[in-house]
Amino acid sequence: MTATLAPTLIRQDGRDKVTGSGRYAADLTVTGMLHGAFRVAEVPHARIRRLDTTAARALPGVYAIITAADVPEVRYGAFLKDRTIFARDVVRWEGELIAAVAAATPEIAAQAAALIEVDLEPLLAVTDLETATRPDAPLVHAEWATYEADENLVRDGNLASRSTIVKGDADGGMADAYIVVKDRYVADGSHAVPIEPRAILAEWQGDHVTIWSSTQVPFAARSGVAETLGMPQNQVRVIVPHLGGGFGAKCELGFEPQVAALAQTAGRPVKVVFSRREEFLLPDHRRERMILELETGVRRDGTIVARRAHLIIDNGAYSMDEPFLGQMAAMFAVGPYRIPNVDVSADVVYTNTQPSGSVRAPTGPTTCWALEQHHDVVAERLGLDPVEFRRRNLVHEGDTGPTGQVFERIGALETLEHAAAAIGWGRPLPDGEAIGIATGWWPSFPGASGANVTINADGSGTIVTGAQECGTGAVMALPILAAEVLGMRPDEFRILYQDTDAGPYDGGASGSQTTFNNGRAVIAAATEVREQLLDLAADLLEANRADLELIDGMARVKGSQTSSVSIADLASQAAGAGLLLGRGSGEPPPTPAVETANCVGRLGAESFAAPTFFTHAAHVKVDRDTGVVRVLEIAASHESGVVINPIGATGQIYGGVAMGIGQALSEGVLLSEDGRQRNPYLLDYKLQTVADVPPIHVDFVDAPSPTGGPKGLKGIAEPPCVPTPGAIANAIVRAAGSRVRELPMTPERVWRALASTNGEN
Repeated sequence: MTATLAPTLIRQDGRDKVTGSGRYAADLTVTGMLHGAFRVAEVPHARIRRLDTTAARALPGVYAIITAADVPEVRYGAFLKDRTIFARDVVRWEGELIAAVAAATPEIAAQAAALIEVDLEPLLAVTDLETATRPDAPLVHAEWATYEADENLVRDGNLASRSTIVKGDADGGMADAYIVVKDRYVADGSHAVPIEPRAILAEWQGDHVTIWSSTQVPFAARSGVAETLGMPQNQVRVIVPHLGGGFGAKCELGFEPQVAALAQTAGRPVKVVFSRREEFLLPDHRRERMILELETGVRRDGTIVARRAHLIIDNGAYSMDEPFLGQMAAMFAVGPYRIPNVDVSADVVYTNTQPSGSVRAPTGPTTCWALEQHHDVVAERLGLDPVEFRRRNLVHEGDTGPTGQVFERIGALETLEHAAAAIGWGRPLPDGEAIGIATGWWPSFPGASGANVTINADGSGTIVTGAQECGTGAVMALPILAAEVLGMRPDEFRILYQDTDAGPYDGGASGSQTTFNNGRAVIAAATEVREQLLDLAADLLEANRADLELIDGMARVKGSQTSSVSIADLASQAAGAGLLLGRGSGEPPPTPAVETANCVGRLGAESFAAPTFFTHAAHVKVDRDTGVVRVLEIAASHESGVVINPIGATGQIYGGVAMGIGQALSEGVLLSEDGRQRNPYLLDYKLQTVADVPPIHVDFVDAPSPTGGPKGLKGIAEPPCVPTPGAIANAIVRAAGSRVRELPMTPERVWRALASTNGEN
């Protein structure tokens, strides 16, 4: 099906956002509020010999300064507890926090932070990924063996984690192959760059703290504050005002503990708002740098017989979720293809650079970019059309994945055919123009979530959820599900969300999981209310409950036009005898069975639950004299189970494709030799703008998943940026005759590839 922009739910948050009346965390002010600033390392690796805050404390208008000595010595991290909220003894990257200041104005706070004297003994910085893996490399964490870690982590020296996939006999498969193709690709890191920089406001009332934060994961922020400050979770409340984007960079624990501790010491509320430079340098969620070595053996008929891959992934100075993401990258290195023999390893290594983390579809776009170029190289060596090569190798229903999971009804092949048809694959094009194609997959993330649904006395509805809205519209689509269960209109529901003291638990706006998980919770809660309405209506109408239906805001006897009562009347009567209230969590679907006895680094991504599949085709034009690439058109076909909100899903694909174009052509972190960022400003970090985004043709393939979310849906937010860079890369080589093996594929890199004399693709 092709998504149509049919009339649908008007977003509850839409008017505030488009008129500018909505309040974000940076807009908030409370009585007695102070302003905070951080003193950061500014060097990639050093030992703290002396820390003196005397001059800063003497500055008029300074109320409090805190360092590691003023907070509990607690190490934290998702899989590997390797960091503290302020540096202790050693700084390991330029953005690491050393101290925090609270002052009367932002200017005084910044001045005081600069006055903090820090005597640093320089240490050798490890920034090169391959150097970091050598046995004689300086250790980023000399005491790594003492850290608490997940028992499944494989660690050694600067190796923070290793994940492997072993299936069949890769050596034997390669030996039997008609040809074997080897490739190497290198990718820079990149940033999420949400339009809203981070902002946090903390206020204490007795031993309870309320934190207003621009986080995507308020419940994770709450538990992180409790853990690092040594307090019960019920004494921490996290509220998220409107959130101006996150793209994964605002996941996990951010800077809430530091601001909360600063406010407690100052005895006054404290707000911290990042500058754009700080938004680039300080967060611990940057898209990872990667080195990808791929080897594929194929039969004479073009079917893949074996795959080897070795990935080196930049963990940065500290681990958050990167070990888990390394396991996902290993899965992406196999891709949605039938491959009987697999040997893949993904090494996540420490460096003295900014920590990596969950930027939209983490490790997906980079790995897909390399793998789909590699597949085009294989197809060329075989003399096969790239679409035909994928047609012969994509997984079908009943096939087994790289870890043995058996695929349900899927639409991988359909997305390939639809994208190729939409772009006009094979049509003649002017000189310097060409079309490239790339296919990929992405998992769903079943998890716990909760929601309450209430019908008010006037017949309107209220949904209270712990789910988080970061701009995707996923939370705004929940009334569609509740309305269908209750026979009401979506616009009759109000949503309360983003407050850990109000809504039940939810995993937050991450992993494309909001509708997948919280949608089930809303349906379960609405179903409870439905049962209550039917009981009331059966008594009032003196009808058999089984003969009733809820439709168009009425409870009525099926087939009758007169025997009915409005939901508003039922709710009005219920208000006196007990509220119409439903609570739901929904049972997460099971994860697919796998066979991973020979695999290491099992951290939860051993299989891809309810995987989504997609193919993008890109039409580009390459200026051979300058290396400038212009994307003229994108066709994006997605199999996301089913689509319940076409306008929202289509918007996600538009945004994901735009982000993918940036990752492909312009967005990359430039590092100096010692690991400092050279382009932490929007002037130098080249985002795509609306003028750069070409026409995008969106198509959805229906393939409801029996283990998916409501109605068999799957996630949609992250996949659209995954195949776009690969499709553009394959178009570039078809247009210009040279392959670019560095990401992003900037004009300089494209020009160098075109100017190379070996002509090797």
